[in-house]
Order: sequence, then structure tokens, then C-alpha cells
Amino acid sequence: MTDMHFDPVDLQVLANHSRAAAENMAYTLHRTAHSAFVKETQDFTVMLSDTGGNTFAVPMELGATWYPGLSFAKTLGMIDEYRPGDIAITNDAYSGYFATHTPDTHLWKPIFHEDEIIAFAAGHIHNTDMGGAVPASLSRSLTEIHQEGIRFEPMKLMNEGVFDETILSVMRSNVRKPSLNIGDIKALVGALNTGERKVLNMVRSFGIDRFRRGILAVQDYAEMHARDLLRSMPDGTWKFADYADEDSDKANPCRLNLTLTIQGDEAILDFTGSDPQLGSSLNVPTGGDPRHTILLVGVYYVLNTLNPQLLMNSGLTRPFTCITPEGTVLNPQFPAAVGMRSLTCARLRSVIFGAFSQAIPDRMPAAPAGNNCIVNVMTMDERRGRSVITSVNPVVGGGGAMPKRDGTNGSGADAAYLRNTPIEITEIETPIEITRYGLMRDSGGAGRWRGGLATGVDFRVFSPDSRVTARNRDRSRFRPWGILGGKAAGLSDMIVNPGTENEKRLGNIDFTVLQPGDVLHVQSAGGGGRGHPADREPCRVAQDVARGYVSVEAAAQDYGVVLVDGEVDTDATTELRRRMTETHTDTHFHFGPERDAFETLWTAEVYEKLTDLLAALPIHWRFFVKTELFARLGKTADTLPEALAQVRVRFPQVPDVKVTAKSA
Repeated sequence: MTDMHFDPVDLQVLANHSRAAAENMAYTLHRTAHSAFVKETQDFTVMLSDTGGNTFAVPMELGATWYPGLSFAKTLGMIDEYRPGDIAITNDAYSGYFATHTPDTHLWKPIFHEDEIIAFAAGHIHNTDMGGAVPASLSRSLTEIHQEGIRFEPMKLMNEGVFDETILSVMRSNVRKPSLNIGDIKALVGALNTGERKVLNMVRSFGIDRFRRGILAVQDYAEMHARDLLRSMPDGTWKFADYADEDSDKANPCRLNLTLTIQGDEAILDFTGSDPQLGSSLNVPTGGDPRHTILLVGVYYVLNTLNPQLLMNSGLTRPFTCITPEGTVLNPQFPAAVGMRSLTCARLRSVIFGAFSQAIPDRMPAAPAGNNCIVNVMTMDERRGRSVITSVNPVVGGGGAMPKRDGTNGSGADAAYLRNTPIEITEIETPIEITRYGLMRDSGGAGRWRGGLATGVDFRVFSPDSRVTARNRDRSRFRPWGILGGKAAGLSDMIVNPGTENEKRLGNIDFTVLQPGDVLHVQSAGGGGRGHPADREPCRVAQDVARGYVSVEAAAQDYGVVLVDGEVDTDATTELRRRMTETHTDTHFHFGPERDAFETLWTAEVYEKLTDLLAALPIHWRFFVKTELFARLGKTADTLPEALAQVRVRFPQVPDVKVTAKSA
């Protein structure tokens, strides 16, 4: 635990210096990046790490907030020797489980003091494209990592300050817009150099011994506060599950299951019972690491909500242990595709929020939208006579309703780090016309505290065969849930040529081709509501209607508020709310009719039996058998054993699994 010889004031000063150094790294990258996705959307990270690869400082103002607990200890040793000026690179998800999908290019630089490594400066950028089967490299339909673009195992990008031109040449030959990739990589190199300078300044200010002890002590300090927060929660075990809409092009749901156990100042997150490794790119590559940072992102949000003064570093991960059985969606085997792991991670956060919502219901919000859709367009720029590929805008939904306020509109809490790209920038860089951008009425979950509204964007293309990828498309089937009487939020949507005779709804399809004049509408989900809607003051409902957040019809149907010419009809409202209260049923969660209908067949007990059965199969059979069982159960078979028997008649190669009483 915390170094007792380190003065608490000095420790906070060093922590502030460390965070300031990380912020300076982020500013360097932000100001010098080339692609809109890095310089506008800010999908990047920077960090400072100790000699073991454990993060001790991250920025909080710029960049993504996924990685405060990142450890790249396994990857460090894959480089034979480090010298001053060296910078290493990897984007391979299966090399040390440092990078988590191909577009995320990670760099790290050793920082030397008197010929000895004292720390590392590190970070990642999300490259707009790394080659592969589709523009921007990512689609749910991909089935193996080889389709997701070029991969670099850990190797040196720079040797003693000199770029390895072979690596840059390979990138130029294999990605669609190499100038953007290489420009962003060089911007990240500049950020690492900034981190190196700032660390050496800290060494001069604090002395090398105090610096070495201090960067370990700040991690101990974060651990101490995380344990304090766990001790403030009741001991116990809570279960929660949530679904991604589709596990692949087969269009069956992907279920994540969590059993959260809190005991004193420690917590176990057991994901046993989650879906098997998928035949799509929704897999999350963790290598079974019990404290992999990508598994704990939802935990960081919970801890920071409870104590915004927390130091964000690897120390936060120590009180938590994650269990992810091998061959499941949260611990896949090579060469499973992993490009859309961010969609699954959004649902992973929802699962964690749902479990903690039961443990500390008075302190947790309803579900955020959980579908940070990233829209990329590859088209011909007729003005300049060349093709372009760029990000249009992250279509991020509403935040879940908080214990004492409405959810944030158009900023989905756990995805709020993705910044809006100004329309003017988008239209300058990409030959499209944005015809609509704003909040979507009636999309927030009704409640005493209303869920945040969804975002919608419409744009028109002008060139033939314009290819659009919209990764992380989700929540078009299973709604973000409400809590404590609050209602689930509105669903997401994607429509070609809305409101015309050529209208086409795409559901969760994340890749489409548009022709000149076509308009694409992309809409996120909203945030869930909190508390019974009849407890919301009528004047606040009337204000929501006046602002365009809620329609007159929804005010009456969802909130029991009758408006006449914008004014509350008190008598009619009192009577309508009386009837609403009589039919109200107290439940902790409200999931919406779609999930309720699905779970009439696929109850928690049946799904547990399914995952037990699949776990008994070899990994390469599991997803296939899951798909076949979904096609039969409730249609041609009434029980899982009957469905499995039908599968084995049709496909005798399926291993003969002995169905136990538990799986019957």
C-alpha cells in the first residue's frame, strides 16, 4: 500500500505534475494529428507508465477514457532491447493483449535517466483505416482477424530516433489513406517526446528516488480509494445480463452475463455464462487477464461517479478480479475477429452498471444509450478529383437518468469522450451535405428523472458507390433499461432515404453503399429513465414539450400529463396519473417489450443451460451449435436436449455432448 515515507501533500503534487505531463502529451497529439477522427473526434489515448508497464498518469481533458488501468507488461518483454530514442509499435490484438483491435495503433517509448529506464511514455491512435475487407477496416460481418487489416506484432518503429522505413512502406502499401495514418503516427511520436521531456523535468524537480517511489505510491493511493469505495458498499452477490442486438449476420442476440460479488474491499466480476466466442468481430481479446483494462472500463465509470477526485491509474484495478472462461466472447482464441469489440464493450459497461445498480441503487443512474456509432464514408471528392475516407461524426446517444437529475442529452455518459466534429469541418473534408443534425424527440426513457435524448444525423452523398460503415450499430432491438420505476429508452435506427418511396430501413446493418442523391439517417438510442414518470412535476413535462424534447402525445401516454395549448390541464392530469399509478408494478429494471418478449422463451435459466451445454463442446463448434439451437428451440423443438438431438441428426459431426440434469 501507500509508501508511508511519502508525504501526502508531496504525493498529490507529484500526481498533479504527472497528470499535467499527460495532458501536455494529449495537447501535442491533438494539435498535430492529421485525421478528423483523431484531431476532432479525439479517439486516442496517451499515458505515462512505470518500468513494469503499469499506467500512473492519464489526461482527463482530452482523448478516450478507456485506459487508465492499462498494463502492457506482457508486451514490454517482446522487444529484445531498448535504447534511448527507441519507440515500439503494435496493433496486433493477440500479441500480449495490449492493442485490442487493428485500427488502434499503440506506441511506447522508454524514458532513460543516466542510462537506466525510469518510465515509459505510451499511447494509441485509432487509425481511420488499416486495410482489410471494408473501408475503415471494421464490420460485424468479418469472421477472422486476417480480414481486419494489416497487423504489426510488437517491433521497433524507431531505432535511436530514426524511423524504420520498412514499416512505413508496408503501411503505405496496405492501407487506403496512408498519409492520414503516418501523419497521426508521427503526431503520436511527438506526444511521446513531450512526455519524455516532462518526466525528465519531474526528475529534476523531485529527484530520481522520490520520482521512482512516487509513481508507485500514486498507484497505491488510487488502490486505497478504490478499496474504500468497495467497503462503502454492502457485501453480497448480484446477477445481471444484457444483450447486444446481433451476434453476427445470423442476427441472434449476444448475451453477456455477470455475477458481481463484493466482499469487504474486494470484488469479483464473473462473466461465466456469457456467449461463446462468436463467428463475427464482436469478440473482446483479453487473453483471460483478470484485470484487463478493457473489462474494467465500466468499473472506472462507477468509481469515478462515486468519487470524482480519484486518481486514475492502474492502482484502481487491484481490488477487482475478472473471470472470463476461455473460448467465450470476452476471451476468444486466435484468429477470432475482434474489430467490433467496442460494440461488445458498450454492452459490457451496461452489464457492470446493471450489477452495481442493484448493489447501490441510490447512487447509480439508469442505462446510457450504449451505442456510440462511428460513421465513416469513403467516396469520390469530385472537387479535388480523388477519393477520400473520413469519419462523419460519432452518433452518441443520451445518458441514463441520474439519482438527482435528468440524463445528459446527446452525450451517452460512458461514450461522452467522443467529441462532435463540427459540420463545417466534415463538409470541407468530405464531399457530403449534412441535412439534419440534432436531438430526437421522445427518445429518452420516461421517469421522475428523464433519460437523455438520442442524437440523429442525416447526410446526402453525391458520388456513385459511396461506401459507408457505421460501426457499433446497436440498441435497435434491446433498449437501454430504466430503473426504479423509470422506463426504457427509445431504440436506435438507420434508414436510407427516409420519408420517400425509396425508404429502406437497415436495422443493425453496419455497411451500406449509397448512390448520388441518397440520404442516410443514423439515430442513436436514448438513455433510460429513473423513478416513476408520474412523479415528474407536470411543469417540467410541459417544459420538455416546449423545448421539443417530448411530444404532447408522449406527455400524456408516458407521464400522465395532459396539455391544452401548452398549459397543464390539472384535473385531467390528476385523473390520468391516478389510473397510471393503479396499474404500476414495482420492479428494479424496465427493459421494454422487445426484451420481455425474447425472455419468455430464453429465460435466464434456459440461457444458463445453453451456455453450460456449449461450454462442453470444443471451441470451434460452439458458435455454430448456438446458431443451430436458436434456429430450432421454440420452433421445431421444445427443450434444449431435443434441439441438440435435431442438430446432431442433421450434422452428425457435432461432438456427442452428454446433457446433464442441469443442462436438460
